[in-house]
Amino acid sequence: MNSPFLQSVRDAIRLKYYSIKTEETYLYWINWYIRFHQMKHPRDLGEADIRKFLNYLAIERNVAASTQKVALNSLVFMYRHVLNTEPGDFSQYHRATGPKKLPVVLTRSEVRGLLNNLSGSAFLCGGFMYGSGLRVMETARLRVSDVDVERLTVRVRDGKGGKSRLVTLAPDLLPHIILHLKSVELQFQQDNIREWAGVYLPHALALKYPNAPFEWGWQYLFPASKHSIDPRSGKKHRHHLTEQSIQRSVKSAVRATGINKPATCHSLRHSFATHLLESGADIRTVQEQLGHSDIRTTEIYTHVLNRGARAVRSPMTNLFD
Repeated sequence: MNSPFLQSVRDAIRLKYYSIKTEETYLYWINWYIRFHQMKHPRDLGEADIRKFLNYLAIERNVAASTQKVALNSLVFMYRHVLNTEPGDFSQYHRATGPKKLPVVLTRSEVRGLLNNLSGSAFLCGGFMYGSGLRVMETARLRVSDVDVERLTVRVRDGKGGKSRLVTLAPDLLPHIILHLKSVELQFQQDNIREWAGVYLPHALALKYPNAPFEWGWQYLFPASKHSIDPRSGKKHRHHLTEQSIQRSVKSAVRATGINKPATCHSLRHSFATHLLESGADIRTVQEQLGHSDIRTTEIYTHVLNRGARAVRSPMTNLFD
């Protein structure tokens, strides 16, 4: 019963040209929703059933607020774009909450040690995450033309929330970027000798610029080592490095550096923001660099400025002088 319906969900997602990752996520939550309600068809389920499922995720499964929100988005998409109906008023559901976590921020010496324990593409990825404040997926998806070595800028295309922005490029990375581009261009030239479909482009761009998949500027800055088959089109492309491969490299570097913090790729982005504020940057500037919609999201980085939490000076200072 579910297989044809889930295929209709998949078709609706692809008509919207959503990413493969979004497709997999939406199908996962919709499938879980159906199984939660003993395999009932979603057309026979309404707002009370949505509320029951969301309550279950928050209360019994103890999921994070962001996870519950993704599940909700998946269900709303299904009702609106597959069943062609509004899901109704289910607003009085139990919203998932959790302990408010402060970001893990590294010291400058810890960042230096971590980057020194990265090499090749992983080093440059770390450099973009710390030097430009990019998220790990924003880094992986960079195209060659997104990096302007003359103006020292990086263009982030279709970042979180579908937003694009321009961020700073650390001049210290330029020699490494130039060497890296030579290696990537050589690989690109070899690809053009073989039979392949060029680099993957979003549907609208592929239609507007049919030759772009074979142009140098559109190639991924961090291409994968092997070609892969697009599960939608069946064409052979060279995709970008996976998010997981970058995360594994950073995790290994954290261990090798001896950092006793739960540091991840995102810690480099946190450190970028905190160190910018420490150096006197305006918080609005940091907000723009990070691509935050709400200034309150950026304000969390003020927690480690200068002298500990909120720059409060401990009363124990000079106590024994």
